[in-house]
Amino acid sequence: MIATETARSALAGKAAVVGVGTTRYGKFPDLNAYDLGQCALREALDDCGLTHADLDGLIVNRIPSYGRFAELCGIDPRYTLATPGHGRFSGACIQTAALLVASGTVDTVALVYANDGASAGTTYGGDASGYGGAAGAYGSTDAHWAPYGMTSPGAFHALMMQRHMHLYGTTPEQLGEIAVTFRRHASLNPGAVKRQPFSLDDYLAARFICEPQRLLDYCLINDGAVAMIITSAERARDLRQPPVYIRGASQASRFAESSFPPEDFWAAPMQTVARDVYAMAGLGPQDMDGLMIYDNFTPTVLFTVEGFGFCPRGEGGRWIADGHLRLDGAFPANTSGGHLSESYLQGWGLNVEAVRQLRGQCAERQIRDPHAIQYMAASPVVTSVIYGRSPS
Repeated sequence: MIATETARSALAGKAAVVGVGTTRYGKFPDLNAYDLGQCALREALDDCGLTHADLDGLIVNRIPSYGRFAELCGIDPRYTLATPGHGRFSGACIQTAALLVASGTVDTVALVYANDGASAGTTYGGDASGYGGAAGAYGSTDAHWAPYGMTSPGAFHALMMQRHMHLYGTTPEQLGEIAVTFRRHASLNPGAVKRQPFSLDDYLAARFICEPQRLLDYCLINDGAVAMIITSAERARDLRQPPVYIRGASQASRFAESSFPPEDFWAAPMQTVARDVYAMAGLGPQDMDGLMIYDNFTPTVLFTVEGFGFCPRGEGGRWIADGHLRLDGAFPANTSGGHLSESYLQGWGLNVEAVRQLRGQCAERQIRDPHAIQYMAASPVVTSVIYGRSPS
């Protein structure tokens, strides 16, 4: 169902991100998810000049107990929500926070994501009882696919990419452009886990994990945490940092037959979300100064630029190969290095990067004078958020 005009007008520009905080990324066996989350939240509060006492909303993602986290922070929020640790929920959480603030339900919401997956030895795939295993992120794939070895999100995307290559002639070199570009961006980010640039030849020489995806097509599992503070546009103007307004936010799902890779590469829900989010913001794809694209695997980036209308369906590989996603391209993307090179933060780090870019805080990787940046995630739950320096 498409959002109504009333819903659009109730959200657009009514909420703003006023504080962001991040930890270092890597492997920190002495810190658990609660420790990491508290560190990121303290930084986000200091960023905007607020305290824990100013928070009346709390949304946590991938933190074991929302109650224990609130107790450790010494807060009693009016509204509390905990969401599953799937990356699709970062955009959903931000949309929820914006709606809560825009409706007046709460004044100020803290969103906190923490992941100790590297130290905990988290893996994605294999046994259905594991995180992201055969019965995990993409439906009950164990029933149909596990006997043949397709027990992970990576295998799911590899099958989709094989189909795209068959239909449209997409090449490994075009996928390599994504990995090479995002690593080049990460080389300009002191906080990125992987900063050493590599060439297209290096990419092609990397071993296959699940063909056609090579080692450098996969995201990086690390420990780390991210926090965001969202409040009303009115209150935001009086805080420490220039507000970054949420111009639009939307989501749509594709769960029917989701145990199988979608024939349209999630184009249908992406088109629904694109229609909504651009209408809310009063902008179109051509108005975006930068893109933050969920990049758990390189094929996801290709599917996303097609689904959101940046290029025609089937043309994503050639469009990307033309350099559009580079820092000096038409739509600089994942300027932090993204999941492929900064760290796998399940969408949260990309949203923080959008905020920092619009504030002009990204030094060597800074996009030139950005006014609107779009976050997009393609999966069984498609989400998108458009951020702007002005509310309209």
